Amino acid sequence: MRMALGVSYNGQGYNGWQSQSSGRTIQDHLEAALGRFATQPVSTICAGRTDAGVHGLMQVVHFDTPLDRTPFSWVRGTNTFLPSDIAVQWAHPVPDAFHARFCATSRRYAYVLLQSPVRPSVDSARVGWVFHPLDGDAMREAAAYLQGEHDFTSFRASACQAKSPVKTLRHITITRRGPEGAAAVPANPPPNDWQPCYWRFEFEGNAFLHHMIRNIMGCLVAIGQGAQPTEWMQQVLQARSRDAAAPTFSPEGLYFLGPLYDAAWGLPERTAAYDWLP
Repeated sequence: MRMALGVSYNGQGYNGWQSQSSGRTIQDHLEAALGRFATQPVSTICAGRTDAGVHGLMQVVHFDTPLDRTPFSWVRGTNTFLPSDIAVQWAHPVPDAFHARFCATSRRYAYVLLQSPVRPSVDSARVGWVFHPLDGDAMREAAAYLQGEHDFTSFRASACQAKSPVKTLRHITITRRGPEGAAAVPANPPPNDWQPCYWRFEFEGNAFLHHMIRNIMGCLVAIGQGAQPTEWMQQVLQARSRDAAAPTFSPEGLYFLGPLYDAAWGLPERTAAYDWLP
């Protein structure tokens, strides 16, 4: 039978999703735990690979097994053998036609950014950080240039293995969470004259290139801080050159929210962890 799992993880201590010889990846730990529970090797296929330091709220994988176990047995049994920062959230039997990667209709990411004159502490490695105030309206105006189908070569890492740089960004939403009355910040304020806040950037697209979101984030932050005008984003996009864009932003605040599938597969669209993020 074929099983689908929803997996969450804190990516801080791992070398990304994909299996490596070091064994220090999410896939390595998940397959080892599945193998111990199943008492035989298990190979998984995921909806979308994540880089080192990137977190996952609902990575979806599938695997084939001859074992007949209840879905919750797969959850509880596999979690017994996983480290505390990786957990299977749900398990569902699926038809053999289901494929975690190819059946996904879209993929969703969030980037959580702390705007504060002081670096993160309790949320260290779980949020990105900027110590200058950001202009939300400018970032939203710039993000609008990226929505739709485009050639995203300017936001593509040199090591990207995608066959085509043309992708469709369906939604980019930018929201702010912080103290009341702290939305307007004067230019170049003294550090003690403005309140810290969190920014949440959500991206949904049919697929993403290697480092695409982190490269977009670098440009959005540059625009939000006033280093570039909003129309610069369109110029970067049209340049189709990685040299035209800002440096790649930090991975710490990036979360893979998970894929979306046709409702006919009967798979969850979210987990409780979604409501934990700012």
